[in-house]
This record gives sequence, structure tokens and C-alpha cells, in this order.
Amino acid sequence: MKSAAETFRFFHGQKILVTGDTGFKGSWLCMWLANLGAEVTGFSLPAEPHQILALKNQDAGLLNHVDGDVRDEKSLETIFANVEPDIVFHLAAQALVLKSYHEPRSTFATNLMGSVNILEAVKNSESVKALIYITSDKCYRNKELSRGYHENDELGGKDPYSASKACAEIAFNAYKESFFKFKPNPGVASVRAGNVIGGGDRSADRILPDTISALEKKKPVILRNPNAVRPWQHVLDPLYGYMRLASELADNPKTFSSSWNFGPENNSIQTVGDLANIVIEKWGDGEVEHQIRADAPFESNLLYLSSEKAHQELNWRALWNFERAAQESSFWYRQVFDGEDPLEVSQKQIFSYMGEVNEQ
Repeated sequence: MKSAAETFRFFHGQKILVTGDTGFKGSWLCMWLANLGAEVTGFSLPAEPHQILALKNQDAGLLNHVDGDVRDEKSLETIFANVEPDIVFHLAAQALVLKSYHEPRSTFATNLMGSVNILEAVKNSESVKALIYITSDKCYRNKELSRGYHENDELGGKDPYSASKACAEIAFNAYKESFFKFKPNPGVASVRAGNVIGGGDRSADRILPDTISALEKKKPVILRNPNAVRPWQHVLDPLYGYMRLASELADNPKTFSSSWNFGPENNSIQTVGDLANIVIEKWGDGEVEHQIRADAPFESNLLYLSSEKAHQELNWRALWNFERAAQESSFWYRQVFDGEDPLEVSQKQIFSYMGEVNEQ
């Protein structure tokens, strides 16, 4: 099994295709891979003004971004033919639970059929050595269990977003069992992370972006579900897991082709209110108001992952605990709010993380 340093060296010169490169996790991943010397191509809808890291990546020439939609199979065929990627990271998604209530059809179209289009493109590719197929911790049928969910637990979802991710996992397994298991490569893996936080996320109806927006405007932080428990983790932790898995998949496809959880340690499983309070503390000022609505759309109260498989078989473990993840996230927004360059702040955090993981 590769060391951290060997994992990072693996990506030098690799041709990488990242779907959803303009999204929160996609932006960080593309920046990191580019810093490692990879040839990165991004494929997604055009970046919106609030997706500052994606725009900074493009301005700095860290990747070749191509506008496109994973629901368009012809466009995917073209990008695969042009890039001939070695590694594919599929992150493109409609990623918001509340938005899925308002736009259920487009949520399923993107998260299910867009993912099927990726699977089909990888199946037909002769260049791909590894596919990392990102879904969500919410793909599990949430029974409010007091233990973490394991990779073989039942899939399902009460809301359109969660259900669409469970469907995407079922489609993945069908392709893996029907097509990929009979080929020497590529290696294919679906991955599920916890509630990811970090700098640059400006999506609506997410606790950290909403908290930061309120603090920037000197308004109270409004919490609709302060006692909900979530597995908080800094964005760099699961991304390192994805990268580590991709490097192993490329070399040993039969060994690592399966589903994987990349969640935080148990001490990082905290409430929404806990996160808001620590962000306010690190920011320097602010206050919280609770506005709990009886008619609010369903959101789970308790959900977290068991990452024992990744611990044992990949030697991966979340590096930054809850307080560190909240601290680094808060500092990112504070530094950018005070005028520092978002790209430079992000790269400093990446280099710091790499130094720490190399020392483990």
C-alpha cells in the first residue's frame, strides 16, 4: 500500500477528468491535483459568480474547464474522446436537500441519469484506469441508528436528494457487477463522505455558508434544526481519501473496486448548533437564533458513517478533528473577508494538510 508521499507522487502527469469541477469539493480537488502536477480537465455547468474557487482555478490556468452537463451523454462522449482520461472523479450533482424538494425531477435526472451516463462513458473508454464515483452519506436508509452506517447497510431515502443518491449507488453496483467485474480494468469505487465543510462553499441552505453570510452582514445566525447531529469533516479529509483510493484502484482494480465510507472520527459528530457556535467563536463575534418550524421539510436528526473499512484497508483516517475543521474553515472565510486571495489561502491549507499527513 502506498504511503502518503507515494500517493501524491502518483498523480504527477496523470490525465484527470473531474465532473462537477465548479462545485465546492470539485474546486478544491482540481486545485490540489494541479498542484501535484496532474493534467486536469473539468466538466460541469459554467461557474456561477459565488463559486469563487472555481473561477480562481480557471483564471490561474490550473485546469482546462469545459462547460457541459452530465445529463447530455453526447457531450460526455466527446469529452472522454478528447481527454482520454487516466482517472475520473465524478462529483457532478444536484447537491442540496432542500432544493430537491422544489426540483425533484431535475435532481433525479442529474444524480441518477447523469451518473449512469458517466458509468456508460467509463465502460466504453479504453483509457480509464480508475473511477471514483462520489455519492453521499445520505444514500443510506436512515433509521436514526446510534452506530455508524457500514458500506453494506441498506440504501434508501425519504427526501428526493437522498433517494437520488441511493439510486445512483444501485446503478453503480449494477454496472460494477454486470460489466466492470469481467474486465481487467478500470477499477471502480463509489465513495460516501460525511457533512463536508471548508472555505469557498457559498451554497444556499447549508449551515456553514449561511453562518458565514450572517456574520459578514453582522446579522444573527438562524438555525432551523440546531440539535441535528452530523459527521462534520474538513473538505481535505475526504478528498485525500478519494485520491488515495484512486491511486490504489489504478494499480489493483480487483482489490479495491467496491464502496467506501470516508467519515470523521466519532468525536467530530456534533450538532448543528455546536458548529455554529464554534464558527462564531473563531470569527470573533456573532449570535445565534433558533427558528424551528413544525412544517419544515424532512431532514434527518442523526446520521454518521463507519469508516472502519477505509481505516483497515486503505490506512486512511480523518486528520483534522471537528474543532480543527471548524477552525480552518472559519479562518479561510475570515482571511478572504479581510482581503486575502482565496486561491492563496486555499493552497496554504492544502500544503499544511499534506505536511501533516506525510508525518503520520
